[in-house]
Amino acid sequence: MFQAMDRKKIRNILIVGGAGYIGSHVNKELSRNGYKTIVLDNLSTGSEDSVKWGKFIKGDLGDTDVLDNVFKNHLIDAVMHFAAYKAVAESMIDPRKYYQNNVINTINLLNVMMRHKIDKFVFSSSAATYGDARYNPVDELHPQLPMNPYGRTKLMIEQVLMDYYHAYGFKSVSFRYFNAVGADRDSEIGERSGAGLNLIPLVFDAVFGRKNSISIFGTNYSTPDGTCVRDYIHVSDLAMAHIKALSFFDSGGEYDVFNLGNGKGFSVREVIDTTKKITGVDFNVIETDRRAGDSEIVVADSSRAQKVLGWSPEYTDLRKIIETVWKWENKKKI
Repeated sequence: MFQAMDRKKIRNILIVGGAGYIGSHVNKELSRNGYKTIVLDNLSTGSEDSVKWGKFIKGDLGDTDVLDNVFKNHLIDAVMHFAAYKAVAESMIDPRKYYQNNVINTINLLNVMMRHKIDKFVFSSSAATYGDARYNPVDELHPQLPMNPYGRTKLMIEQVLMDYYHAYGFKSVSFRYFNAVGADRDSEIGERSGAGLNLIPLVFDAVFGRKNSISIFGTNYSTPDGTCVRDYIHVSDLAMAHIKALSFFDSGGEYDVFNLGNGKGFSVREVIDTTKKITGVDFNVIETDRRAGDSEIVVADSSRAQKVLGWSPEYTDLRKIIETVWKWENKKKI
């Protein structure tokens, strides 16, 4: 059984991929709560400007020498991992890129952690591991049948972590994110323009003229307004869950998997209409055919995270979520 160094409390966190959208918000929340952070990022999709807290080191998960040096030269109690490629469509076209980074490089990280006797790991998984929703709300017992290489890479690492826990006592928490959205309440950080592949960033591209329009794919679903319904979880709520994961380890927790979602579903048309009301911009909306593989409704059951971790989302109102993006976008223009 793998034996890690005995420390009373987790205080020093390595955030891999901490220059990206979710990682930078987690970095801020950790710092606000008194943790010391080190951010390791290769800046392939992140920005060093987003690393406003802790120490930044430029490096890649594929380079085990870099990883060894990070652990050799810094006191680290736990690791949080956000350094995954996440574009579903790209993963279909170039699966090798996704299996190399999201699977092989993550296993590199785990093995280097073990060499340095660090055994506490928080992993960003995804609701994409479930595939097409068979029932709603989706709980952690829902069958995991991912429909694309991206989702399969996340499921593979979940399975690796379960095996490492049983074989080596390697402790981990995996969070299955639903749709991460929003921006920091203080507008210090947010999602970069052009980086968004999900609905709300694309809607704001239409608001600011970065795109000519926003498309609704399918208007004849069996939902109240005929458009798909999704669970949007604010990025600051995701960040708070990661603080709870460290408390889970501190109180003797060793291994678990949790959904992180709002618990409410909002339709594509609701998102568009709410954004128009908040911004006052009447951007162009194109209604077109359904896309293959789009589920009608996907909403999270996050009751386990609430029960076990004592976590609950603060941003449950769509208007409040979108207002944080509007505020961030306007601050960027100043």
